[in-house]
Amino acid sequence: MMVPKLRFAEFQEVGDWKEDTLVNVAKFRRGSFPQPYGLPEWYDEVNGMPFIQVFDVSDNLQLKLKTKSKISLRASKQSVFIPKGTVIITIQGSIGRVAITQYDAYIDRTLLLFEKFYIPIDKIFFAYILQILFEIEKQKAPGGIIKTITKEVLSDFIIVLPNIKEQQKIATFLTSLDTLITAQSQKIKALQTHKKGLMQQLFPAEGEMVPSVRFSEFEETGMWEEIKLENIATFSSGGTPSKDAPEYWGGEIPWISAASMYSTIIEKSDSNITEIAVKNGANIAKKGTLLILVRGSMLHNRIPMGITAKDVAFNQDVKALTLKKNIIDYFLLYQLMAKEYQILNSVTLTGIGAGKLDTDELRQFLIYIPSRKEQLKITDCFTSLDEIITTQTQKLEALKVQKKALMQQLFPNSIEQQDNYNESSHKK
Repeated sequence: MMVPKLRFAEFQEVGDWKEDTLVNVAKFRRGSFPQPYGLPEWYDEVNGMPFIQVFDVSDNLQLKLKTKSKISLRASKQSVFIPKGTVIITIQGSIGRVAITQYDAYIDRTLLLFEKFYIPIDKIFFAYILQILFEIEKQKAPGGIIKTITKEVLSDFIIVLPNIKEQQKIATFLTSLDTLITAQSQKIKALQTHKKGLMQQLFPAEGEMVPSVRFSEFEETGMWEEIKLENIATFSSGGTPSKDAPEYWGGEIPWISAASMYSTIIEKSDSNITEIAVKNGANIAKKGTLLILVRGSMLHNRIPMGITAKDVAFNQDVKALTLKKNIIDYFLLYQLMAKEYQILNSVTLTGIGAGKLDTDELRQFLIYIPSRKEQLKITDCFTSLDEIITTQTQKLEALKVQKKALMQQLFPNSIEQQDNYNESSHKK
């Protein structure tokens, strides 16, 4: 039966959903743009119209508030205009991003626009259908990545539709869920912004010996001590066990690389090594060690760093800082995070386009140290805030999981249907 597992009560008896190919449901075409892309005459950032490229499509069925580029009057004559409310989808690069445009714009050739529909369609429902179709294609693609898709291939996609009232009901329900997800995302961003602001206030600014804001019990305790990072921490390098030795891999010891450097608490990794690898020279960072990434593409914009929650191994792109003095590990971490913009000045480009942090300069980086009690007070403030952010992030992930599960039930088994359709098409 062509019906979803979960259906609203008023539609239980209205019959099966109807299937058809996408080309029979909607008229669609690619956008366009004069070539070559880089000519200044094609752009007008002051008086031009918004120009939609793949970069400008968000993952919430909307465009970003402002497009990266604006198209000139001359270029617009060779592009495609789309009014507000047009359904579009990316077909190159980050394939499968869908949006219903919030403003008039011109559209690039790396996207498809849906000009009209041949049957009654709720656009929001249709946008969700497109998302599901591309998730199916990603599951079938090698490595879960679609490298490209053409208008002709998309024409053969099969979609399954209920009547317009059921479409609208599902669209309204999923939109309300997306509204909750968006609100939760905004809450997390607000907390992260608050944290960044506190960091600038609770640590001394460049050239200062005390912070601009201080807890009342420490206001009369004098200036902080200025000291070079190399005088409070020893630096050690990591390494990668031989990939040709299978006995080194698949053990119980987390092996930290750039991909694992996404949190202030470091304990998980995509790869693990064995005790044999450790005995043959792999470096171990003990619990409570500060790790900082010194090489990688991430260094163009930020300096990934964190504290190990357990003993871990780490690769050659990471430096381990073991503290020498009576300094709280998380206090040092938060201060380095507060001064990230200064550390970025020590990053240079390598020949392969990655960033490299000059560790000699990092050793000379100035750190400001108050009493241990004040360190602890500041650390508690930020760890408490991090716990709140973690809790809110977990709520966000739970909402996303809930939405995914509901979508699997609110739509018929599209994966099976798409495969069955493709098989029947080949037989013809």
